[in-house]
Amino acid sequence: MSDVRWLYLHGFASSPQSTKAGAFVAWGKVRGLAIDALDLRVPSFEHLRFSAIKARVREAIGGERDRAVLIGSSLGGLTACRVAEEEARVCAVLAMAPAFRLADTWRAKVGESTWERWRSEGRLEVDDFGTKQKRPLDFAFVEELAALDAGDADVRVPVLVVHGTRDDVVSVERSRTWSRGRRNVRLVEVDDGHELGASIPRILAEAELFFATFGAGP
Repeated sequence: MSDVRWLYLHGFASSPQSTKAGAFVAWGKVRGLAIDALDLRVPSFEHLRFSAIKARVREAIGGERDRAVLIGSSLGGLTACRVAEEEARVCAVLAMAPAFRLADTWRAKVGESTWERWRSEGRLEVDDFGTKQKRPLDFAFVEELAALDAGDADVRVPVLVVHGTRDDVVSVERSRTWSRGRRNVRLVEVDDGHELGASIPRILAEAELFFATFGAGP
């Protein structure tokens, strides 16, 4: 629909130039949809804040009477669900490998000693896939993320979740648990990892069906 803003939300350490972002922008273009791939490195990569990311999305939606469709990958998928939970202006969400309880995932991945060092020193060098370099990241980001993602997002609008069964970053079990019992949520599992690179054609096909309600069909 022409009066709906279409926003793509990239994942952590990714960028608006990611492969999936480009695929969705191109998918939208041939359907007359202007999908805006937002830059969510706010206020900067080193000083990322989940609250600032959500604020950036809200700002991009527009005015009080505007509506938006959110398409998010990993951290972007989590952000899409959290914004949709809080914003009546969001009318649908497509979340790919949404990073539910991401702070818990990172803590388990880096181990307690590195986690405590990160806490005490305030920063940790992490992979930045957007620049293909190691860059410091504030501990305050994961600390805030843990607090703001403490519970399950209660999203009432239609949601399509796509998650890889071989995801070793965010377990598919988290999407299974979150989707269970929610009539407005459809979970599609694919034989893929966290990046979902091999599943892009399937994801776009699922998007075609899911968004048909909003006039995005061929």
